[in-house]
Formats: sequence, C-alpha cells, structure tokens
Amino acid sequence: MPYVITTKCVDLKDRACVRECPVDCIYEGDRALYVNPEECIDCGACVPVCPNDAIYFDQEVPEALQASIADNAAFFTLPLVNGAPLGNPGGARSVGPVGADTPLVAALPPQVGAEA
Repeated sequence: MPYVITTKCVDLKDRACVRECPVDCIYEGDRALYVNPEECIDCGACVPVCPNDAIYFDQEVPEALQASIADNAAFFTLPLVNGAPLGNPGGARSVGPVGADTPLVAALPPQVGAEA
C-alpha cells in the first residue's frame, strides 16, 4: 500500500487531498477519507495539502497510528455497502460519498474539532 490516511482524519475531512489527487483514488466514507491502495500511484501530492497531518507513506506511519494501514485497505475489501466490498471502482468521483466506514473508524468517539 502506498499512502495511508490515518485516523487523524476522522471527523475532520478537509478534502484538500481529494482535490489534489491526480488519479482520484481518495474515497469518502461517512467519517473519514481513505486511499485506495490499488489505484494510488504513489505520487504523494496529497501529503503536503493535508492540514490534519493525517497522510503518510505506509512505511512511515507512526507507531501509534499503525492500525490505520490495515484499516485503510479494509475500506475497499470489507462488505461495507450493500453487503459487497467497494473494490477498485476506478475513481472516487464516480462512486461519490460512501455512507459507511470501517469498524475501526465507526467505533471511534467523535473527534474534537470535528466538522458539523
């Protein structure tokens, strides 16, 4: 997996990374954003625009956020929507916001400073 959006993004979805991504591989869950590991081209354009410091190269994710690596990938492999995995649809714009999150994100309490 190239880049990972960590749990630092939960309830703080700024979306600057979505606008910057040249391949449209950042998908919107209910409370967080997720990078599709199969669609990401490893360019890193999303990292400097993230005001939450939530995006890391997978091998550089801080120890305290390591669970985000598997969680980010799980968004695309778990049956979160209509009993089927999202998979690799080829672009977030065509999918739109997904009204679900991974179990890890869904179980987190609301984050301080969350958007309304």
